[in-house]
Amino acid sequence: MGTTGDYMPMSFLDPEMGCYFGIDAELAEDLAEALGVKLEYVETTWPSLLEDTIAGRFDLAICGITITDDRREKALMSDSYLANGKTFLCRAEDACKYTSLEAINRPEVRVISNPGGTNEEFARENLPDAVLVLHDFNQEIPSMVASGEADVMITETVEAGYYASRDHRLAAPMISRPFTLGGFGVLMPKGSEELLNYVNGFLEDERKSGRIGRGKNEEHIELR
Repeated sequence: MGTTGDYMPMSFLDPEMGCYFGIDAELAEDLAEALGVKLEYVETTWPSLLEDTIAGRFDLAICGITITDDRREKALMSDSYLANGKTFLCRAEDACKYTSLEAINRPEVRVISNPGGTNEEFARENLPDAVLVLHDFNQEIPSMVASGEADVMITETVEAGYYASRDHRLAAPMISRPFTLGGFGVLMPKGSEELLNYVNGFLEDERKSGRIGRGKNEEHIELR
């Protein structure tokens, strides 16, 4: 199982315990149990995720991976199991200031993102006038915003909601109106069509069992 281990609340490596936890960690455990195999994690990074997948460094990856046309063209992706969309985190005191992309896309605004994924891609395409700062350790970025080292973190709704609810210094003022609509999927190399069919069937069974569920207009996953 490939994972970046830096994305709360999806898949996060606890450096002290040496174990993974989060929504995707639970999903991976369920999948391994259904397959009757031992779960083994393989560390990857956002810049190398697709390349590592294509190279077959792991059988599949689950770590809050947004379904994109590029990933579907070069690899395989499962059906969506969690709705998400691009939004941002900022300091709570600036929540009234940043209410649109136009308000963020200014030369004095320091936008921060992890490199190599859809967050960086979104920032480059939509915020060309802002100062873009790339930071390798995604899990450190929210606290950097809170402490004033950057102004805005580009992320997805699920991550923004997690950190805003746990740190009073942070806010996600546009979380209910994300700039994009998408979903997370399981990523695997081409040639794994049989595994892809199994994973999609597994996700459907998980929905039927109530482990994950689909609302009227969106999909969602719930922690036990």
